[in-house]
Amino acid sequence: MKTIAIFPNVSKPQAPEVLRRILQFYQDKDVQLMLPVDESRYFDLEYLGVPDIEKKTADIALSIGGDGTLLGVCRRYGAMAVPVCGINIGTLGFMADIELSELETKLQKLLDGDYRIEHRLLLAGFAKSDGEERFLGHAINDVVITKGGVARMLHLGLSINDSHLMDYKADGVIVSSPTGSTAYSLSAGGPIMSPSIQALLVTPICAHTFNIRPLVVGEDDVVHIKIAAIHQDILVTFDGQESFRLLPGDEVTVMKSTVQAGIIKFEDKDYYQILRTKLWKNNGVES
Repeated sequence: MKTIAIFPNVSKPQAPEVLRRILQFYQDKDVQLMLPVDESRYFDLEYLGVPDIEKKTADIALSIGGDGTLLGVCRRYGAMAVPVCGINIGTLGFMADIELSELETKLQKLLDGDYRIEHRLLLAGFAKSDGEERFLGHAINDVVITKGGVARMLHLGLSINDSHLMDYKADGVIVSSPTGSTAYSLSAGGPIMSPSIQALLVTPICAHTFNIRPLVVGEDDVVHIKIAAIHQDILVTFDGQESFRLLPGDEVTVMKSTVQAGIIKFEDKDYYQILRTKLWKNNGVES
């Protein structure tokens, strides 16, 4: 029996219909379905609700929403080594691999095991205040440091491992994984990196200098970003979804996590086909 944990985005108008189709498809099959308790109540499916669902073992985690929904599920289930598959009812769906037109076909492939799992690098973020370091969380896309309130540039110090690289002024800095290279980092002028590459990408946001460019560092390198003591109201954000306030003089450390995210992909789609279809074609650029 396969166990599938379903994480629907309740804010999406199409979510109830997609959930209905999933339940109907699997109703006579050897599959156990479960939902987070809050979502089960929202959809009047309390019999599927499971408390602390992130701590339960499942064969597959199924996200219903856009890429943001999938990112959240990857962070929640990453430590459990549960592969995540996304059903796209968002705007872009770059990472969510199932479109509504092929839903039942792909649900059968999940049941048959006719898919592959891509293991994606996860980022681990830490903050050090007054000599004490605390773990903040994981990100599959990026860890971003920005000014929280008034639009003023930050004074940042960048070090890699034990080597101080440079000090500079900027609106902020993005440390991304290869998966996240097509997200915020791309908008800030960073390169696109294949998710098969094991590396970290450091991209400044509107740096006030000609002398700094996006920097690719090794997967085992550790990125340290020092916040100048003159600054107040600084935020560090994980995947654009979880934010923490930093204190003046804090140091943020980002490194490869000891756990990975597993994302389910199907053989009829590869990364570069998706890149062309979702990014370039959607932006009116097509060869």
